[in-house]
Amino acid sequence: QVMNVVTLAMPRMNQMIDSITPTTEKRYMHDYNMPPWANGETGRVGSPKRREIGHGALAERAVFPVVPNQEQFAYTLRLVSEVMSSNGSTSMASVCASSLALMDAGVPIVAPVAGIAMGLIFEDGKYTALTDILGAEDAFGDMDFKVAGTSDAVTALQLDTKIDGIPSDVLAAALQQAKEARLKILDVMTAAIGAPRSTVAESAPKIVSFTIPLDKVGEVIGPKGKVINTIQQETGADIAVDDDGAVGIVTIGSPDSSKVEDAKTRILNIVDPPTAELGATYTGRVVNIAQFGAFVNILPGRDGLVHISKLGNGQRVARVEDVLNLGDEVTVRVDDIDDRGKVSLSLIG
Repeated sequence: QVMNVVTLAMPRMNQMIDSITPTTEKRYMHDYNMPPWANGETGRVGSPKRREIGHGALAERAVFPVVPNQEQFAYTLRLVSEVMSSNGSTSMASVCASSLALMDAGVPIVAPVAGIAMGLIFEDGKYTALTDILGAEDAFGDMDFKVAGTSDAVTALQLDTKIDGIPSDVLAAALQQAKEARLKILDVMTAAIGAPRSTVAESAPKIVSFTIPLDKVGEVIGPKGKVINTIQQETGADIAVDDDGAVGIVTIGSPDSSKVEDAKTRILNIVDPPTAELGATYTGRVVNIAQFGAFVNILPGRDGLVHISKLGNGQRVARVEDVLNLGDEVTVRVDDIDDRGKVSLSLIG
């Protein structure tokens, strides 16, 4: 018996890999735990041992081929298989449990994956393949052959043998037996849950990912992260901005989908600000003050300049701060929009 738990998180929670390989991070992780009491024994429960690490890696490799890529499903996925009791292959049970848990979590996997452990008895020159071996058959038998896959393909294999070699025809027959058993297991699994749920659970973050022009990444982040931090604080959404050298990639997540949409709208308005209309009147807020005038935000992502010469109703103004202060709400009119899109404003009232 194996219980599998799926956790969905933002891409920034990917596991960082520190190795000599080109791979630097991993978004699909599977951990396997088998405490001593699962075998009816006593013992110390601590960090995972070599066997647990190996079983977890096998189950991870078996299911990974059907997991959607980052573009199709933007989440980081962590699966934990907790063995509750054991008298057979718990690694193959973890494969089955992983598939069921992923579908229940709303992860659009390509197809469910099941696993089966095959055994072998060799005596007097005769080979007998065993299907779904128990603990005793594993201990006293001559082979432990784990086969995992979908109804159409094998995704992972692991072979341990206690004899010098296995004839190819015997191995082929064992693979055929494993396929028949795998299909029966898949029938039972699909009877429990036939397809991935259409949406992720309410407790999971709602994540959207989209691209922006590379030259807009700096505007979205802002100086020292000011812009993106402000959006996160005001919307409550978690935002990550990255790039692949060609385009910027924005990922937004929150348990509340309305917060995700709010943050997305704000970012898109920065990337492609709405156009101000010549002669139109807007109520905005002073966002910056310079010696030559005040900048007023009139639309999301769109600021305009009220020149100091337009602040005194025809009278000379020595300092902008004598009329306007940062954060003031003012009503302005659009007087001019140049060919570069810069907006010139005048103060009303």
